[in-house]
Amino acid sequence: MGSTSIPFSEPLWLQGIPSPYYTDSHRKWQKACRAFIGENLTKHAFEWEREETLPEHVFQTFSKAHMLIPALPAPLPVERLKSLGINEILGLPVEEFDYFHNCIYTDEMHKSGLIGPPGSLTTGMSFGVPPMIKFGSKELQDRILPDLLTGRKRACIAITEPDAGSDVANIQTTAVKSSDGKKYIINGTKKWITNGYWSHWSTMAVRTGGAGAGGLSLVVVPLKGHPGVTMRRLKVQGQVSAGTTYIELDDVEVPVENLLGKEGMGMKYIMTNFNHERLSLAVAATRQARVALSAAFEYCLKREAFGKSLMEQPVVRHRLAKCGAPLEAQWAWLETFIYSLIKMPRDEADVELGGLTAAAKAQAGIVLNECAQCAMLLFGGNGYTRTGQGEIAERECDTAITSVTTYC
Repeated sequence: MGSTSIPFSEPLWLQGIPSPYYTDSHRKWQKACRAFIGENLTKHAFEWEREETLPEHVFQTFSKAHMLIPALPAPLPVERLKSLGINEILGLPVEEFDYFHNCIYTDEMHKSGLIGPPGSLTTGMSFGVPPMIKFGSKELQDRILPDLLTGRKRACIAITEPDAGSDVANIQTTAVKSSDGKKYIINGTKKWITNGYWSHWSTMAVRTGGAGAGGLSLVVVPLKGHPGVTMRRLKVQGQVSAGTTYIELDDVEVPVENLLGKEGMGMKYIMTNFNHERLSLAVAATRQARVALSAAFEYCLKREAFGKSLMEQPVVRHRLAKCGAPLEAQWAWLETFIYSLIKMPRDEADVELGGLTAAAKAQAGIVLNECAQCAMLLFGGNGYTRTGQGEIAERECDTAITSVTTYC
Protein backbone atom coordinates (compact mmCIF):
# COMPACT_ATOMS: atom_id res chain seq x y z
CA MET A 1 0.00 0.00 0.00
CA GLY A 2 1.39 3.36 -1.00
CA SER A 3 1.02 6.77 0.55
CA THR A 4 1.36 10.39 -0.41
CA SER A 5 3.57 12.84 1.44
CA ILE A 6 1.00 15.66 1.51
CA PRO A 7 -2.50 14.84 2.79
CA PHE A 8 -5.41 15.59 0.45
CA SER A 9 -3.11 15.89 -2.59
CA GLU A 10 -4.46 12.72 -4.22
CA PRO A 11 -7.71 10.74 -4.04
CA LEU A 12 -7.53 7.72 -1.79
CA TRP A 13 -7.38 5.16 -4.61
CA LEU A 14 -4.12 6.73 -5.82
CA GLN A 15 -2.67 6.41 -2.33
CA GLY A 16 -3.03 2.63 -2.44
CA ILE A 17 -6.28 2.48 -0.47
CA PRO A 18 -8.45 -0.38 -1.80
CA SER A 19 -11.36 0.66 -4.00
CA PRO A 20 -14.08 -1.42 -5.68
CA TYR A 21 -14.30 0.96 -8.64
CA TYR A 22 -10.91 0.97 -10.36
CA THR A 23 -9.61 -1.88 -12.51
CA ASP A 24 -6.14 -2.50 -13.93
CA SER A 25 -7.35 -0.72 -17.07
CA HIS A 26 -8.15 2.41 -15.04
CA ARG A 27 -4.81 2.31 -13.24
CA LYS A 28 -2.84 1.97 -16.47
CA TRP A 29 -4.89 4.77 -17.99
CA GLN A 30 -4.21 7.06 -15.03
CA LYS A 31 -0.46 6.54 -15.31
CA ALA A 32 -0.52 7.14 -19.06
CA CYS A 33 -2.65 10.26 -18.66
CA ARG A 34 -0.46 11.70 -15.93
CA ALA A 35 2.68 11.20 -17.99
CA PHE A 36 1.24 12.69 -21.19
CA ILE A 37 -0.74 15.54 -19.64
CA GLY A 38 2.00 16.35 -17.15
CA GLU A 39 4.54 16.77 -19.92
CA ASN A 40 2.34 18.56 -22.44
CA LEU A 41 0.07 20.68 -20.24
CA THR A 42 0.48 20.68 -16.47
CA LYS A 43 4.08 21.84 -16.24
CA HIS A 44 3.37 24.82 -18.52
CA ALA A 45 -0.16 25.64 -17.33
CA PHE A 46 0.65 28.67 -15.17
CA GLU A 47 2.88 30.17 -17.83
CA TRP A 48 0.17 29.84 -20.48
CA GLU A 49 -2.53 31.16 -18.16
CA ARG A 50 -0.41 34.26 -17.55
CA GLU A 51 0.00 34.66 -21.31
CA GLU A 52 -3.79 34.21 -21.63
CA THR A 53 -3.53 31.81 -24.58
CA LEU A 54 -2.16 28.33 -25.16
CA PRO A 55 0.27 27.97 -28.08
CA GLU A 56 -1.39 26.37 -31.11
CA HIS A 57 1.04 23.45 -31.00
CA VAL A 58 -0.51 22.27 -27.73
CA PHE A 59 -3.88 21.65 -29.36
CA GLN A 60 -2.13 19.87 -32.21
CA THR A 61 -0.12 17.69 -29.82
CA PHE A 62 -3.27 16.58 -28.03
CA SER A 63 -5.12 16.06 -31.31
CA LYS A 64 -2.39 13.89 -32.82
CA ALA A 65 -2.41 11.68 -29.72
CA HIS A 66 -6.25 11.58 -29.82
CA MET A 67 -6.13 13.05 -26.32
CA LEU A 68 -9.09 15.38 -26.81
CA ILE A 69 -11.46 12.48 -27.45
CA PRO A 70 -11.50 11.33 -23.77
CA ALA A 71 -13.38 14.55 -22.99
CA LEU A 72 -16.42 12.99 -24.69
CA PRO A 73 -19.02 11.20 -22.58
CA ALA A 74 -18.73 7.44 -22.27
CA PRO A 75 -19.17 5.20 -24.10
CA LEU A 76 -17.25 6.66 -27.01
CA PRO A 77 -18.63 6.58 -30.58
CA VAL A 78 -16.56 3.49 -31.31
CA GLU A 79 -17.73 2.82 -34.85
CA ARG A 80 -17.15 6.42 -35.89
CA LEU A 81 -13.70 6.53 -34.30
CA LYS A 82 -12.60 3.27 -35.89
CA SER A 83 -13.75 4.52 -39.29
CA LEU A 84 -11.24 7.35 -38.78
CA GLY A 85 -8.47 4.93 -37.84
CA ILE A 86 -8.69 5.72 -34.13
CA ASN A 87 -8.60 2.34 -32.41
CA GLU A 88 -6.88 3.21 -29.16
CA ILE A 89 -5.83 6.18 -27.04
CA LEU A 90 -2.55 5.90 -25.13
CA GLY A 91 -2.89 2.13 -25.38
CA LEU A 92 -6.53 2.01 -24.22
CA PRO A 93 -8.87 0.40 -26.78
CA VAL A 94 -11.67 2.87 -27.50
CA GLU A 95 -14.33 0.23 -26.83
CA GLU A 96 -13.06 -0.18 -23.23
CA PHE A 97 -13.46 3.50 -22.36
CA ASP A 98 -16.00 4.05 -19.56
CA TYR A 99 -16.95 6.95 -17.30
CA PHE A 100 -14.18 6.19 -14.81
CA HIS A 101 -11.68 6.60 -17.66
CA ASN A 102 -13.36 9.93 -18.43
CA CYS A 103 -13.23 10.92 -14.74
CA ILE A 104 -9.53 10.06 -14.50
CA TYR A 105 -8.80 12.06 -17.65
CA THR A 106 -10.68 15.11 -16.36
CA ASP A 107 -8.99 14.86 -12.97
CA GLU A 108 -5.53 14.70 -14.54
CA MET A 109 -6.28 17.56 -16.96
CA HIS A 110 -6.89 19.82 -13.95
CA LYS A 111 -3.93 18.74 -11.84
CA SER A 112 -2.36 22.18 -12.17
CA GLY A 113 -5.35 23.57 -10.28
CA LEU A 114 -6.24 25.83 -13.20
CA ILE A 115 -9.36 25.51 -15.32
CA GLY A 116 -8.30 27.80 -18.18
CA PRO A 117 -5.58 25.75 -19.93
CA PRO A 118 -7.50 22.44 -19.94
CA GLY A 119 -10.70 24.29 -20.80
CA SER A 120 -8.94 25.84 -23.77
CA LEU A 121 -8.35 22.35 -25.15
CA THR A 122 -11.38 20.29 -24.19
CA THR A 123 -14.51 22.42 -23.74
CA GLY A 124 -15.56 22.17 -27.37
CA MET A 125 -15.05 18.41 -27.51
CA SER A 126 -16.66 17.84 -24.13
CA PHE A 127 -19.72 20.09 -24.49
CA GLY A 128 -20.11 21.05 -28.16
CA VAL A 129 -19.55 17.75 -29.97
CA PRO A 130 -21.74 15.33 -27.94
CA PRO A 131 -25.10 16.75 -29.17
CA MET A 132 -23.91 16.24 -32.75
CA ILE A 133 -23.11 12.62 -31.96
CA LYS A 134 -26.34 11.97 -30.10
CA PHE A 135 -28.88 13.97 -32.10
CA GLY A 136 -27.30 14.79 -35.46
CA SER A 137 -28.36 13.12 -38.71
CA LYS A 138 -25.98 10.71 -40.41
CA GLU A 139 -25.44 13.26 -43.17
CA LEU A 140 -24.45 15.95 -40.67
CA GLN A 141 -22.20 13.59 -38.75
CA ASP A 142 -20.45 12.41 -41.93
CA ARG A 143 -19.93 16.02 -42.99
CA ILE A 144 -18.73 17.56 -39.73
CA LEU A 145 -17.55 14.98 -37.18
CA PRO A 146 -14.41 13.68 -38.95
CA ASP A 147 -12.73 17.10 -38.80
CA LEU A 148 -13.77 17.64 -35.18
CA LEU A 149 -12.77 14.21 -33.87
CA THR A 150 -9.36 14.40 -35.53
CA GLY A 151 -8.69 17.98 -34.42
CA ARG A 152 -8.60 19.51 -37.88
CA LYS A 153 -11.37 21.85 -36.78
CA ARG A 154 -12.78 23.01 -33.45
CA ALA A 155 -16.24 23.39 -31.94
CA CYS A 156 -17.98 25.04 -29.01
CA ILE A 157 -21.33 25.02 -27.24
CA ALA A 158 -23.22 28.32 -27.58
CA ILE A 159 -26.16 28.56 -25.20
CA THR A 160 -25.69 31.63 -22.99
CA GLU A 161 -26.74 35.12 -24.05
CA PRO A 162 -26.35 38.57 -22.47
CA ASP A 163 -29.89 38.34 -21.05
CA ALA A 164 -30.24 34.56 -20.74
CA GLY A 165 -27.72 32.72 -18.61
CA SER A 166 -29.22 30.17 -16.25
CA ASP A 167 -32.62 31.12 -17.70
CA VAL A 168 -32.08 29.00 -20.80
CA ALA A 169 -35.76 29.06 -21.76
CA ASN A 170 -35.50 32.83 -22.28
CA ILE A 171 -33.00 32.62 -25.16
CA GLN A 172 -33.69 35.29 -27.79
CA THR A 173 -31.43 34.33 -30.72
CA THR A 174 -33.75 33.48 -33.60
CA ALA A 175 -33.53 31.00 -36.46
CA VAL A 176 -36.13 31.75 -39.14
CA LYS A 177 -36.43 29.62 -42.26
CA SER A 178 -35.78 31.26 -45.61
CA SER A 179 -38.65 31.61 -48.09
CA ASP A 180 -37.53 28.48 -49.94
CA GLY A 181 -37.24 26.52 -46.68
CA LYS A 182 -33.65 25.51 -47.36
CA LYS A 183 -31.86 27.68 -44.80
CA TYR A 184 -32.18 29.10 -41.32
CA ILE A 185 -31.47 32.83 -41.05
CA ILE A 186 -29.97 33.34 -37.60
CA ASN A 187 -29.84 36.63 -35.71
CA GLY A 188 -28.81 37.31 -32.14
CA THR A 189 -25.90 37.33 -29.72
CA LYS A 190 -24.10 34.78 -27.56
CA LYS A 191 -21.91 35.64 -24.59
CA TRP A 192 -19.38 33.86 -22.36
CA ILE A 193 -18.86 31.16 -25.00
CA THR A 194 -15.78 29.16 -24.03
CA ASN A 195 -13.53 28.27 -27.00
CA GLY A 196 -15.79 30.28 -29.31
CA TYR A 197 -12.99 32.47 -30.64
CA TRP A 198 -11.21 29.49 -32.21
CA SER A 199 -14.24 27.47 -33.25
CA HIS A 200 -15.30 26.57 -36.76
CA TRP A 201 -18.62 25.12 -35.56
CA SER A 202 -20.95 25.69 -32.64
CA THR A 203 -23.81 23.68 -31.24
CA MET A 204 -26.10 26.65 -30.76
CA ALA A 205 -29.40 27.12 -28.96
CA VAL A 206 -31.78 29.16 -31.11
CA ARG A 207 -35.45 30.05 -31.09
CA THR A 208 -37.30 28.44 -33.99
CA GLY A 209 -40.74 28.70 -32.38
CA GLY A 210 -42.68 30.70 -29.83
CA ALA A 211 -41.78 31.84 -26.35
CA GLY A 212 -40.53 29.51 -23.65
CA ALA A 213 -38.72 26.19 -23.65
CA GLY A 214 -40.92 24.67 -26.35
CA GLY A 215 -39.67 27.15 -28.93
CA LEU A 216 -36.00 26.20 -28.66
CA SER A 217 -33.95 24.10 -31.07
CA LEU A 218 -30.30 23.14 -31.46
CA VAL A 219 -28.57 24.01 -34.73
CA VAL A 220 -24.94 23.48 -35.74
CA VAL A 221 -23.83 26.97 -36.79
CA PRO A 222 -20.57 27.76 -38.63
CA LEU A 223 -18.52 30.45 -36.91
CA LYS A 224 -14.91 31.13 -37.86
CA GLY A 225 -14.80 33.11 -41.10
CA HIS A 226 -18.49 32.62 -41.87
CA PRO A 227 -20.44 35.58 -43.31
CA GLY A 228 -22.46 37.46 -40.71
CA VAL A 229 -20.50 36.12 -37.71
CA THR A 230 -18.46 38.53 -35.58
CA MET A 231 -16.47 37.27 -32.60
CA ARG A 232 -14.32 38.95 -29.97
CA ARG A 233 -12.61 37.63 -26.87
CA LEU A 234 -13.84 38.76 -23.49
CA LYS A 235 -11.59 39.71 -20.58
CA VAL A 236 -12.65 37.50 -17.68
CA GLN A 237 -11.52 36.97 -14.10
CA GLY A 238 -11.06 33.20 -14.21
CA GLN A 239 -10.06 30.64 -16.87
CA VAL A 240 -8.44 33.48 -18.80
CA SER A 241 -6.78 31.25 -21.39
CA ALA A 242 -9.97 29.36 -22.33
CA GLY A 243 -11.01 31.85 -25.00
CA THR A 244 -14.26 33.23 -23.57
CA THR A 245 -16.05 34.86 -26.50
CA TYR A 246 -18.83 37.28 -27.45
CA ILE A 247 -20.55 36.28 -30.70
CA GLU A 248 -22.78 38.45 -32.88
CA LEU A 249 -24.93 36.81 -35.56
CA ASP A 250 -26.34 39.01 -38.31
CA ASP A 251 -28.42 37.21 -40.95
CA VAL A 252 -26.22 34.13 -40.71
CA GLU A 253 -27.35 31.52 -43.24
CA VAL A 254 -27.24 27.89 -42.15
CA PRO A 255 -28.55 24.83 -44.05
CA VAL A 256 -31.67 23.34 -42.46
CA GLU A 257 -29.79 20.03 -42.49
CA ASN A 258 -27.75 21.44 -39.58
CA LEU A 259 -30.73 21.09 -37.25
CA LEU A 260 -30.03 18.58 -34.49
CA GLY A 261 -32.95 16.23 -33.96
CA LYS A 262 -36.32 17.94 -34.19
CA GLU A 263 -37.43 21.54 -33.93
CA GLY A 264 -38.76 22.46 -30.51
CA MET A 265 -36.75 19.75 -28.74
CA GLY A 266 -33.78 21.99 -27.99
CA MET A 267 -34.47 22.39 -24.27
CA LYS A 268 -34.58 18.63 -23.76
CA TYR A 269 -31.36 18.15 -25.72
CA ILE A 270 -29.65 20.94 -23.77
CA MET A 271 -30.66 19.45 -20.42
CA THR A 272 -29.40 16.04 -21.54
CA ASN A 273 -26.07 17.57 -22.54
CA PHE A 274 -25.86 19.43 -19.23
CA ASN A 275 -25.53 16.10 -17.41
CA HIS A 276 -22.11 15.42 -18.90
CA GLU A 277 -21.11 19.08 -18.59
CA ARG A 278 -22.01 19.18 -14.92
CA LEU A 279 -20.24 15.94 -14.10
CA SER A 280 -17.08 17.12 -15.87
CA LEU A 281 -17.17 20.41 -13.98
CA ALA A 282 -17.74 18.61 -10.67
CA VAL A 283 -14.66 16.43 -11.19
CA ALA A 284 -12.59 19.44 -12.27
CA ALA A 285 -13.67 21.58 -9.31
CA THR A 286 -12.94 18.76 -6.87
CA ARG A 287 -9.40 18.45 -8.22
CA GLN A 288 -8.96 22.22 -7.98
CA ALA A 289 -10.08 22.09 -4.36
CA ARG A 290 -7.56 19.31 -3.78
CA VAL A 291 -4.74 21.36 -5.29
CA ALA A 292 -5.59 24.41 -3.18
CA LEU A 293 -5.89 22.52 0.10
CA SER A 294 -2.79 20.36 -0.36
CA ALA A 295 -0.76 23.44 -1.34
CA ALA A 296 -1.88 25.15 1.86
CA PHE A 297 -1.02 22.03 3.86
CA GLU A 298 2.48 21.96 2.40
CA TYR A 299 2.94 25.67 3.07
CA CYS A 300 1.90 25.30 6.70
CA LEU A 301 4.55 22.63 7.21
CA LYS A 302 7.26 25.10 6.16
CA ARG A 303 6.01 28.49 7.29
CA GLU A 304 7.07 29.52 10.80
CA ALA A 305 5.41 32.12 13.01
CA PHE A 306 5.66 32.76 16.74
CA GLY A 307 8.54 30.33 17.06
CA LYS A 308 6.88 27.28 15.50
CA SER A 309 5.51 26.06 12.19
CA LEU A 310 1.94 26.95 11.34
CA MET A 311 1.11 23.25 11.35
CA GLU A 312 1.92 23.08 15.05
CA GLN A 313 -0.95 25.47 15.75
CA PRO A 314 -4.12 23.47 16.59
CA VAL A 315 -6.36 26.05 14.92
CA VAL A 316 -4.49 25.58 11.63
CA ARG A 317 -4.80 21.81 11.73
CA HIS A 318 -8.48 22.22 12.54
CA ARG A 319 -9.05 24.44 9.50
CA LEU A 320 -7.29 22.02 7.17
CA ALA A 321 -9.19 19.01 8.51
CA LYS A 322 -12.49 20.88 8.36
CA CYS A 323 -11.97 21.39 4.62
CA GLY A 324 -10.44 17.98 3.99
CA ALA A 325 -13.50 16.10 5.24
CA PRO A 326 -16.01 17.53 2.71
CA LEU A 327 -13.35 17.31 -0.01
CA GLU A 328 -12.93 13.56 0.42
CA ALA A 329 -16.68 13.12 0.88
CA GLN A 330 -17.27 14.95 -2.40
CA TRP A 331 -14.89 12.65 -4.25
CA ALA A 332 -16.47 9.56 -2.71
CA TRP A 333 -19.90 10.81 -3.83
CA LEU A 334 -18.63 11.35 -7.36
CA GLU A 335 -17.22 7.82 -7.47
CA THR A 336 -20.56 6.36 -6.37
CA PHE A 337 -22.36 8.54 -8.87
CA ILE A 338 -20.10 7.48 -11.75
CA TYR A 339 -20.53 3.82 -10.82
CA SER A 340 -24.32 4.26 -11.05
CA LEU A 341 -23.91 6.02 -14.39
CA ILE A 342 -21.96 3.07 -15.79
CA LYS A 343 -24.44 0.48 -14.56
CA MET A 344 -27.63 2.22 -15.72
CA PRO A 345 -28.89 2.44 -19.32
CA ARG A 346 -27.87 5.86 -20.63
CA ASP A 347 -31.38 7.15 -21.36
CA GLU A 348 -32.52 6.09 -17.90
CA ALA A 349 -29.47 7.67 -16.27
CA ASP A 350 -30.10 10.97 -18.07
CA VAL A 351 -33.49 11.16 -16.35
CA GLU A 352 -32.87 9.55 -12.97
CA LEU A 353 -29.47 11.12 -12.32
CA GLY A 354 -30.07 14.54 -13.88
CA GLY A 355 -30.98 16.29 -10.64
CA LEU A 356 -28.14 14.62 -8.76
CA THR A 357 -25.70 15.73 -11.44
CA ALA A 358 -26.73 19.34 -10.86
CA ALA A 359 -26.39 18.84 -7.11
CA ALA A 360 -22.94 17.27 -7.48
CA LYS A 361 -21.76 20.22 -9.55
CA ALA A 362 -23.16 22.75 -7.08
CA GLN A 363 -21.62 20.92 -4.13
CA ALA A 364 -18.26 20.77 -5.89
CA GLY A 365 -18.37 24.56 -6.22
CA ILE A 366 -19.08 24.88 -2.50
CA VAL A 367 -16.19 22.56 -1.61
CA LEU A 368 -13.85 24.45 -3.93
CA ASN A 369 -14.89 27.75 -2.38
CA GLU A 370 -14.21 26.47 1.14
CA CYS A 371 -10.82 24.99 0.25
CA ALA A 372 -9.73 28.06 -1.73
CA GLN A 373 -10.72 30.42 1.07
CA CYS A 374 -8.91 28.25 3.61
CA ALA A 375 -5.78 28.24 1.44
CA MET A 376 -5.96 32.00 0.95
CA LEU A 377 -6.27 32.55 4.70
CA LEU A 378 -3.35 30.27 5.57
CA PHE A 379 -1.08 31.65 2.86
CA GLY A 380 -1.69 35.13 4.23
CA GLY A 381 0.02 37.84 2.20
CA ASN A 382 1.65 35.22 -0.01
CA GLY A 383 -1.80 34.31 -1.26
CA TYR A 384 -2.08 37.69 -2.97
CA THR A 385 0.97 37.24 -5.16
CA ARG A 386 0.86 35.86 -8.68
CA THR A 387 4.28 34.32 -8.32
CA GLY A 388 5.61 31.38 -6.35
CA GLN A 389 3.50 28.96 -4.34
CA GLY A 390 1.05 31.69 -3.35
CA GLU A 391 -0.10 31.93 -6.95
CA ILE A 392 -1.93 28.64 -6.51
CA ALA A 393 -4.13 30.06 -3.76
CA GLU A 394 -4.66 33.34 -5.61
CA ARG A 395 -5.70 31.60 -8.82
CA GLU A 396 -7.94 29.17 -6.93
CA CYS A 397 -9.73 32.06 -5.24
CA ASP A 398 -10.33 33.61 -8.67
CA THR A 399 -11.91 30.32 -9.69
CA ALA A 400 -13.89 30.02 -6.46
CA ILE A 401 -15.37 33.48 -7.03
CA THR A 402 -16.46 32.55 -10.55
CA SER A 403 -17.85 29.28 -9.19
CA VAL A 404 -20.93 31.18 -8.07
CA THR A 405 -22.03 31.20 -11.71
CA THR A 406 -19.88 28.56 -13.37
CA TYR A 407 -20.23 25.74 -10.87
CA CYS A 408 -23.39 26.61 -8.95
